[in-house]
Amino acid sequence: MNLNETHDPDLTSWVKSANLEDADFPIQNLPFAVFRLRVSDESLRGGVAIGDQVLDLARLAETRAFDSDINELLQLCAGPSLNAFMGRGAAAAAALRRALSQALRTGSELQQQLQPCLVAQELVEYSVPCRIGDYTDFYTSINHATNVGKLFRPDNPLLPNYKWLPIGYHGRASSIEVSGHEIIRPQGQTKAPDADSPSFGPCRRLDYETEVGIYIGAGNALGERIAIDDADSHVFGYCIFNDWSARDIQAWEYQPLGPFLSKSFASTISPWIVTSEALLPYRVEWSRAADDPQPLAYLDSEHNRSRGALDLKLQTYLQTAKMRAAGEPPYLLGQSNFAQSYWCVAQMVTHHTVNGCNLQPGDFFGSGTQSGTSENALGSMLEITHGGKQELALPNGELRKFLADGDCIIMSGHCEKPGAARIGFGSASATILPANPI
Repeated sequence: MNLNETHDPDLTSWVKSANLEDADFPIQNLPFAVFRLRVSDESLRGGVAIGDQVLDLARLAETRAFDSDINELLQLCAGPSLNAFMGRGAAAAAALRRALSQALRTGSELQQQLQPCLVAQELVEYSVPCRIGDYTDFYTSINHATNVGKLFRPDNPLLPNYKWLPIGYHGRASSIEVSGHEIIRPQGQTKAPDADSPSFGPCRRLDYETEVGIYIGAGNALGERIAIDDADSHVFGYCIFNDWSARDIQAWEYQPLGPFLSKSFASTISPWIVTSEALLPYRVEWSRAADDPQPLAYLDSEHNRSRGALDLKLQTYLQTAKMRAAGEPPYLLGQSNFAQSYWCVAQMVTHHTVNGCNLQPGDFFGSGTQSGTSENALGSMLEITHGGKQELALPNGELRKFLADGDCIIMSGHCEKPGAARIGFGSASATILPANPI
């Protein structure tokens, strides 16, 4: 994938809202989602964001405004899952992107045919955009890993393998839900340090994790690996991801096999998949400190070092029930940048498959919590409150060590720099409800 006409920052659309200065979805973006009119019995189908509208790809396929090859791709997007389209690979995604870009540009001859295919985003609801067969959660932010490690191992926060390979574990795909849902506070076993036996009850240390979600497009055959310089062509796109965590449940259960009930109860994604191609202007150099171990050969290449990282700015907000009732805006908890990850996406893909593991279209990666180096760049309450030892004072006087019932976490992300169009991701939000009675 290389920069092309679809990335031209001077392109404008006949959809006027796409041309606003701070628009998340200009014509240079064109992310994918699955949607339908809110509170309706309509079929779910694929759509592309343009300004404040959704371009209905099922209806667009019916117009036959494009040639047969493009219309075939539109038909793959006409159902409730984008897996078949994602599996066609980077070339197919690029072909459809180019066709839609040309049709949505100012002066397009197809404006009259496409106009009836637009639906206002304020009128729709979204679904998980593809069938997620498998979900792997990584741990790629060395700042987060160090901050958390210091809470438990002050003298040796990073385990010996961290700087040698992208750490990950297999997560629960069925509990990944799209932005706007509600989370029932999880329950499970916990054990106080001075207790003789564990107790059962609602989680008392509920937390969020600011992450980037990565969707796999074309997969690989069982027994084959994806080389580092081929990895990007297997990544369909990205979203904003909140991988909720029950810290007290995790502390008791995670040894020796890792997280279980503490992570499987809920994860939240933003509705839109921003394609890998749309993000090409924001690929930046990936590097490793000279005095750190350098990646083994299969995780390293000149190409990956020159453009392996992604300059994606992340923001996380908290709005409590009291703040909502008073009409107060959400409070900014932290902002970080995905470019600071110790391991990049291509390295995640390559390491995941080096043993012959077969990735499939729609498989999903979590980047792991993204934290920066400053106090306002932390990606979890665990870090902000130093493991619950320090209370966070909110502007309205409320205090938090971890999240309370009624709290809503809102995450967003965007890419922005001079000389390129701003690329937004939308938001991932969810509100916490009390635990169900047993």
